[in-house]
Amino acid sequence: MVKLILQRLLQMALIMAVVSFVLFLVFDSPKFKKQLAVNDLGGFAVATLTQSDYQAWLAAKGLNVPFYERYGNWLVGIAHGDFGRSFQKNEDVGFLLGRALVKTGILAFWVFALMIPLALVTGVFAGISEGRVQDRAITFMSVVFTSIPEIATAIILTVIFALGLGWLPAKSKGDGLEYIILPVLTLVLYDFGYVARMTRASVAEVMTSQYIRTAVLKGIPYRRVVMKHVLRNALIAPFTVIVLQLNWLLSGVVVVEVFFQYDGFGKLLLDAALFGDLYVVQAATLAAVLVAVLSQLISDIGYTFLNPRIRFS
Repeated sequence: MVKLILQRLLQMALIMAVVSFVLFLVFDSPKFKKQLAVNDLGGFAVATLTQSDYQAWLAAKGLNVPFYERYGNWLVGIAHGDFGRSFQKNEDVGFLLGRALVKTGILAFWVFALMIPLALVTGVFAGISEGRVQDRAITFMSVVFTSIPEIATAIILTVIFALGLGWLPAKSKGDGLEYIILPVLTLVLYDFGYVARMTRASVAEVMTSQYIRTAVLKGIPYRRVVMKHVLRNALIAPFTVIVLQLNWLLSGVVVVEVFFQYDGFGKLLLDAALFGDLYVVQAATLAAVLVAVLSQLISDIGYTFLNPRIRFS
């Protein structure tokens, strides 16, 4: 287990180093610097800049420093907890990223709090009722919700609950619970179907096992068979899928947060990418890699405990 953790941490460090180096290399081109000046000053202002003024602007932004020196200074800053300063908002990147991650964390908490029980209950119910009307109905709904893109779901929910009924705000620009209901519902409806189908398939497979049939034939109450024997073995695969949904959430929230104007991680990353805000993009990328590797590690460790036959040396 210790070896596995060390391998994952080494993998994370290598991925972060490679990704950050490539991003720095891409954003170091003269074309990017010119575009950043246009985004920062405006196209008309850049067109009237003299070469000396342009060089002064590069110096003010720290972009006149050679690539290797700037990248080295950034790495030293990261080691001391300094992620640099945003070109677009002229604020500390660490503060911007922390605030955005907290907002997205709140969103993720409610998504998982609603999605996991809903997906597991419906998936188990469909699995133990394989081939029946209940199973077909749940499978149909799961496929429908998963097939509809997040942006379409967001539009439909906004039209119904915000513009039509007027029950909820159309944009998530406040701090109250009512401002995150539509984003949460959008993500829950899109994701629950996938987890429910995985749960259903796993439960249905376990239900056909010989030891389950033997337990039923011995006269053990059906509810006890399901709760004690079926669930423990059937929830191994869904557990792995649920943990890995953390990766999906970081990418999936981009569309939802931008649509609802929710100031979270996804919106911060998109705004920074469109503006060319290098240090924000770098920090957000490192955060995404960290979440991806940690979720994979949690998945591996959880799989080990759920399946005693698997052991990592």
